Amino acid sequence: MINEIDTKILNIIQQDARISNAEIARQVGLAPSAVLERIRKLEERGVIRGYAAEIDAAQVGYGLTAFVFVRTSFCGSTVGEALAQIPEVLEVHDVAGEDCYLLKVRAKNTDELGQFFREKLKNLPEIISTKTTIVLQTIKESIALPLEQTDKPKTDSPAKRKRRAKSK
Repeated sequence: MINEIDTKILNIIQQDARISNAEIARQVGLAPSAVLERIRKLEERGVIRGYAAEIDAAQVGYGLTAFVFVRTSFCGSTVGEALAQIPEVLEVHDVAGEDCYLLKVRAKNTDELGQFFREKLKNLPEIISTKTTIVLQTIKESIALPLEQTDKPKTDSPAKRKRRAKSK
């Protein structure tokens, strides 16, 4: 179970994973040793799975993003693990519906995306078909989760206040 302090710590780390332990402690009102222990426990429980740098893909030459729906001959097969091993595939999602997987793929350009299909996806015999959507512009991209802040004051709806006033 994640409590209020853990939620605050997770929100702080999601915004800046390089923030100092002392600064987290200052923001949540705990001793640095207590914060360090909480973070260690969150890591041990797998709540915090790791830390990574957020890199602008376009600035390092991977300006093309594509989402690829993949239909396989048997959903739930080991093809998911095979797809996950391809470096250009950043995400693999097992999905419900007509298709079996949804991939997020990064490539340098359309030529490289074509090469990805010809050389990497075509080698997987379980794949029956693919549908690809090319991203023209990314408006928002984040890995931060919208964790609830439980310390925010709760306000009653007008209807709830009215019912409470009637009952008095």
